[in-house]
Amino acid sequence: MNLKILLPFRVLAEKTGVVRIVAETDAGSFGILPNRLDCVAALIPGILVFETKGQDKAGEAYLAVDEGILIKTGPDVLVSVRNAIEGADLGTLREAVRDEFLNLDAQEQGMRRMMAKMESGFIRRFSEFYRE
Repeated sequence: MNLKILLPFRVLAEKTGVVRIVAETDAGSFGILPNRLDCVAALIPGILVFETKGQDKAGEAYLAVDEGILIKTGPDVLVSVRNAIEGADLGTLREAVRDEFLNLDAQEQGMRRMMAKMESGFIRRFSEFYRE
């Protein structure tokens, strides 16, 4: 299989000779083997595991991913996520997922609350201006 990992502004990795992928969704972990039917899955923050066979860098590799989507069509697997970190140590990657990706969600919620307050203030002032 061919694995391509996309971030919003760049391609993080392109791997060929991938023989196994394990990804995490809100329904749990699932695996993809080369002859699996085409599928689409929504990914949650977690660890993506893939195994490659070949002459260069054969073996398991780990990738901490933020939420995103996985699409498998034929031999190609496309993973598009908001953020990702490559690493070899699972403990370090788990901490990175917890600290960085889940913390960003809290920051986004705060930002959305602030935007909602600004929008309601703008609408209130605009309606007062319209009444005058």
